[in-house]
Amino acid sequence: MNEQPPFCPDWASPPGDTISDVLKELDISLERFATQLGIPVSQAEMLLSGELTLTNKIAMALAEVLGSTPGFWMTREVQYQESKNFIEGRERDNEYKNWVRTLPISEMVKFGWISLSGLKVGDKAYPLLSYFNVPSVNAWIETYENLNREVAFRTSATFNEQIGAIAAWIRQGEIEAEKISCRDWQKESFQNALADIRKLTRKKEPREFLPSLVDICANCGVAVIVVRAPKGCRASGATKFLSPNKALLQLSFRYLSDDHFWFTFFHEAAHLILHDKKFAFLEEERVSSNKEESEADAFAGKVLIPEYYQAALHSLGADAKKVMRFARDIGISPGIVVGQMQHIGLIPPHYLNKLKTRLRWG
Repeated sequence: MNEQPPFCPDWASPPGDTISDVLKELDISLERFATQLGIPVSQAEMLLSGELTLTNKIAMALAEVLGSTPGFWMTREVQYQESKNFIEGRERDNEYKNWVRTLPISEMVKFGWISLSGLKVGDKAYPLLSYFNVPSVNAWIETYENLNREVAFRTSATFNEQIGAIAAWIRQGEIEAEKISCRDWQKESFQNALADIRKLTRKKEPREFLPSLVDICANCGVAVIVVRAPKGCRASGATKFLSPNKALLQLSFRYLSDDHFWFTFFHEAAHLILHDKKFAFLEEERVSSNKEESEADAFAGKVLIPEYYQAALHSLGADAKKVMRFARDIGISPGIVVGQMQHIGLIPPHYLNKLKTRLRWG
């Protein structure tokens, strides 16, 4: 004989439903019922709605006022709590499953950010919540989905569609930044250090320049992190203050040429120097611009090629030898010169790209 599956209703009926039926049948008003039960009317209303848990004392009073036995009324309460817990648990499981599906799970595992080996979809929520350092999906939403209010001047219309991937990327940056010991944030020191950082642009391999970049910035209170962006995250850079004395400057592997990497770095540095500490900044594929982004672009451009070199820059034309000589003379990579010439329209986007260095990340 086949066993019947347990009855799992989509509703939960509190004892108050039965109480209301009996009160109606006996023509007893709510006020009279509350008096007979020895509780305020407000509590009687809560009992009928299921907001007030039925205790042994109340069960005994119900048996005297309405009939039946205390055991009957306690059984009704137990059934109600079990049904309610089942429904809430199922809703929570569905919420978890839907949330998990918004995250780039496979790449988070591939990149070594998290281990979910052997777990079913519904069980993945708990280690993922631990990764994000939040106790629940609602807390994650409050922390990360509302990032679209906290991220000042974001530029992509697809921000909300990417929020799971963006949150995973930003969180990994926060985790790695915790490992970097920094001095207290000093804006003036950081701005002065940009001249030394600029010299690193002539190094062609990340393994050659990245340790120095991290050290210089850490001495000014900035944790520089390079984190590969998972699928769905189009971010190239982000900045935020992790505390009043420690800033995060996060870059991705999204752009593989030296001109994009370094321009993004100095653009993010500009946000830390020029703009309010209470805001976070996230750079995605630009579909619009605004005052703050334009200021950061201008700042980055002037650090890379100061104004007193602009006349010489405009006179280079599409001559590779002149570009290389100019780059050497002013102490930056030829690829950055080419990128800036393309950016301001001195040469077409497909000219002189062979002078750019393709960065190889380990």
